[in-house]
Amino acid sequence: MLIALNKPYLVHCKFTDAEGRPTLAQFELPPRVYVAGRLDHDSEGLLVLTDDGMLNHRLTDPRLKAPKTYLAHVEGVVTEPALARLRSGVELSDGLSLPAQAKAIDPPPWLWPRTPPIRVRKTVPDAWIELVIREGRNRQVRRMTAAIGLPTLRLIRVAIGPYALDGLSPGAWREIEVQP
Repeated sequence: MLIALNKPYLVHCKFTDAEGRPTLAQFELPPRVYVAGRLDHDSEGLLVLTDDGMLNHRLTDPRLKAPKTYLAHVEGVVTEPALARLRSGVELSDGLSLPAQAKAIDPPPWLWPRTPPIRVRKTVPDAWIELVIREGRNRQVRRMTAAIGLPTLRLIRVAIGPYALDGLSPGAWREIEVQP
């Protein structure tokens, strides 16, 4: 079984939490499914869950480098030199990141509002970047955009390998077909 869930903002990628924070338990998922990869509580978007250990391994093992696609709403003006830095790898505190695919995009027309809304400053421009990475370091996309002077305001994962968000609203999930 493979499930795609649109994880809302501030939900933790686990089923129980000793501190009473929102978790995956609230979404009435089938029993015995496990998260294949994580999203930070302040990130949104595609979370894949499965009861298949081999599939989980295929999606999460760093040696297999499954591509993960993110939309990053950043503070600042996206320039070609900034994108070039993302494409060549960015020096992070834990070493050089692998090169990312990166391009400036328009704000997605299908994007749901976030609660609470993003803090937008009238005097500071903002923009969107689509990034495809093949690693899964802790808070990697946020650290990469910060390293090039474009701090992330909002981060949404839209795909993991062949699996995509495809119109799921926040908190909604569906069973999807396993791709070879």
